[in-house]
Amino acid sequence: MLEELTKRFESGKKRNPLHVNELLDYLQKSYIYGELSIVEYKKFFSELHKLEAKKPEQFVFSAAM
Repeated sequence: MLEELTKRFESGKKRNPLHVNELLDYLQKSYIYGELSIVEYKKFFSELHKLEAKKPEQFVFSAAM
């Protein structure tokens, strides 16, 4: 499943992702821009969660304010 997300990332960014956290950012942006359905988002998110992908703590703190 993550191979598909990685291929999408590589196609859009013209490079390999450096970390699973970068894939998480890409996944969230793709969902926000309507490029993925909620079903696709949940599948990809589940796989990234298993790999312990996380948003930076500073982002989470800033977004909560």
